[in-house]
Amino acid sequence: MEYVCKYVYENEKISDGIYKLEISGSFSGSPGQFYMLRCWEREPVLSRPLSICNLEKDRITFLYQVVGRGTRRLCRLRKGDEISLLGPLGNGFCLDDLKGKIAVITGGIGIAPMFYLILNLRNYDLNNSKSSENLKIDLYAGFKNEVYSIEKLEPSVDNIFVTTESGKYGRKGLVTENFKAEFYDRVLCCGPESMMKKVAEECVKKGTVAYLSMERRMACGIGACLGCTCNTISGNKRVCRDGPVFSGGELVW
Repeated sequence: MEYVCKYVYENEKISDGIYKLEISGSFSGSPGQFYMLRCWEREPVLSRPLSICNLEKDRITFLYQVVGRGTRRLCRLRKGDEISLLGPLGNGFCLDDLKGKIAVITGGIGIAPMFYLILNLRNYDLNNSKSSENLKIDLYAGFKNEVYSIEKLEPSVDNIFVTTESGKYGRKGLVTENFKAEFYDRVLCCGPESMMKKVAEECVKKGTVAYLSMERRMACGIGACLGCTCNTISGNKRVCRDGPVFSGGELVW
């Protein structure tokens, strides 16, 4: 697999420090998979891993937060600029196993991979001639202050519960305070590691199956450098190659 050169369709600031990047072209990928992106030749050395937020016929969408040199370079991209991508990479969510009543829990920029997951859950259910009445999806979305990217999910979920740390929107507090694992057949989560740890521990305690989309700093994105390992009950695993999606019960925090 090699990097391919594509062109920016749009790079829009949607909230404070949060950007939506759309790239023109034909792409593939499953919910939970990611691409490595770079718009520079030498510095910074590492590409940036970004989860697929959406896939359409003629473009791919990513959400990212500006936190360092690489993402500062990305946010300066304009329509028509060149960008290089490698992917899709990693192992995503197994849609066959996601049935019944599902809680999707996101923290901040963790909404990115779950956006594409939710859209695919509904489409997968319908395309496989199953009754969508058997699939119930509740979205628990947590943010610090500003809310973004959830309004387009309203037709695809049964309920949306918003939590902000500032109390500006929805309920004030932490998103983990607003859900009960025992009410669900599956819990799907992406966000800060402390949040996912709490969700995983609660699910193990209640006997609910959970799948977490992990985030790590990555160098190669293909599992060669071992720079993005996480601890599991069966030893260290590579987030980029073995994940980024893991079951909550296999992770060691």
